[in-house]
Amino acid sequence: MDKHPYRGLYLIAAVLLFLPLVLPNSFYVDLAIRMVINAVIVLGLNLLIGFAGQISLGHAGFIGIGAYASAVLPTHFGWHPMLAVIAGALAAGVLAAMLARPIFRLRGHYLAMATLGLGIIINIIVRNEATLTGGPDGMPVPAMSLGSFEVSGDMHWYWIAASLLCFSVWASINIIDSPFGRALRALHGSEIASKVVGVHVVRYKVSVFVMSATFASIMGSVTALYVGFVTPNLADFFHSIELVTMVVIGGMGSIYGSVLGAVLLTSLPQALATFEGWETVVFGAILMLCMIFLPKGLVPTLASRFGKVD
Repeated sequence: MDKHPYRGLYLIAAVLLFLPLVLPNSFYVDLAIRMVINAVIVLGLNLLIGFAGQISLGHAGFIGIGAYASAVLPTHFGWHPMLAVIAGALAAGVLAAMLARPIFRLRGHYLAMATLGLGIIINIIVRNEATLTGGPDGMPVPAMSLGSFEVSGDMHWYWIAASLLCFSVWASINIIDSPFGRALRALHGSEIASKVVGVHVVRYKVSVFVMSATFASIMGSVTALYVGFVTPNLADFFHSIELVTMVVIGGMGSIYGSVLGAVLLTSLPQALATFEGWETVVFGAILMLCMIFLPKGLVPTLASRFGKVD
């Protein structure tokens, strides 16, 4: 175990603190907010995939639940936005708990297809329930307010997202260093061996799935409230694959790899904008090279060469 597990957290906090001082305009502030939001989602997803060894190809569905809860409940039912965020997180958690037991009885490709199907179903619902969700065109999201104070503007949301990232990294470190985290890693290594030493396999699978879904729902709400508009694209299959790719590129089973993977893959499309018409080709080539030469992900590979990194 690392004797200084919070060194990376201190570095992240320092970067987040000074980053607004060097960002030249609102475009880069917006990009930074999106990086941070994705990093929190990927942290939760990495607990499921990287540490527990359970695949999810429909995770964007839980993001959609949080996003549409923050849009539908205040718009149609007069809920306060904060209550809508909590309701979305609870709904995602309950749905994950209900479906986790039958889903995680499956293995391999069957498990991947089951989670994919869950994400597709959620996406179809938000597209078809046009009277509530606005259908394929989406719908506006009421502004977040705390008493008489309205949360608006890029910098307000930057500090909210940055605070959530620091908390999520801190929580992830403590989860992984706890008996719960050790049980997850044992589960990833061998379910049979875990059962032999007394790990309740189903309970831990359900728990980490619920935790990961709740992470995603809360950040889906933050995304919707920040942008002020929500569309079904937040919950589609391609978004789920993008999140899984962030986990893999950064490094499965690496807390700081989750953050790095989210930062790189959120910013990379913007960096490739100069390759007019060839962005997707170059993006795919970069991912292929990473998988060939860095199969364990960026952070674990660098850690093995230059020293230990969580």
